[in-house]
Amino acid sequence: MNLLLDTHVLLWAAGDSARLSPAARKLIGNPAHALWFSAASLWEVTIKASLGRDDFHADPVLLRRGLLENGYRELPITSEHVIAVSRLPELHRDPFDRILLAQAEVEGALLLTADDRVLSYGGPVRRV
Repeated sequence: MNLLLDTHVLLWAAGDSARLSPAARKLIGNPAHALWFSAASLWEVTIKASLGRDDFHADPVLLRRGLLENGYRELPITSEHVIAVSRLPELHRDPFDRILLAQAEVEGALLLTADDRVLSYGGPVRRV
């Protein structure tokens, strides 16, 4: 199974945070699952860290390097992903969450999240 981690789950996994649930640890630790991170997540970390958000305190260069070194695959943003955003209902306006949802849908991946707003979209999303 292809797993796409939303930005918070990605940061928690990379930092081995206690906030990462046992369910997430089990899914992420399963060698049968391919782990993906989106370029959108690094973009989100870069923007929100520059705004002083404590929950996004990470160096995107080191984060990317660490993810790649630990077997994660990088998912670029394509025009197909961008067009898929237009098919999502307007449940909320976070552009990062919306592109992650569209990417999961287009790529046939399961998006792992702890965000109730993201879960309200349904589709290939699982709470962890």
